[in-house]
Amino acid sequence: MGEGSCFMHVRHKPTNTILLTNVRWCNTFLCRLRGLTLRRPLAEGEGLALVERRESRLDTSIHMLFVSFPIAAIWLDSRFRVVDTCLAEPWRPFYASRAPAQYVLEASPSLLQKVSAGDELAFEE
Repeated sequence: MGEGSCFMHVRHKPTNTILLTNVRWCNTFLCRLRGLTLRRPLAEGEGLALVERRESRLDTSIHMLFVSFPIAAIWLDSRFRVVDTCLAEPWRPFYASRAPAQYVLEASPSLLQKVSAGDELAFEE
């Protein structure tokens, strides 16, 4: 994937269904730091993929401080397999996956109805 941020879509491999059509790929420190802080709610089909260099529970933990809307948080390992999911509520200080992850996909809460632990996703430009 490219440096900085680019936009792509997310496909659910088990069903070959496009889940999100406008996902920002954030693999720089500044992009991850900004995240969804002080932004408008995500529209259906929109998301943010936070990319770390290695699998880790701590590195992929998120906060919801200064985020005024709930989101689906989907943690994925280095093979893009879902290792955990949760509904992240506004203004909460800390969320972490139950297992090491390398990516965090943040999207509208409705995504939680379409993705389960063990599913494999594909990020495509």
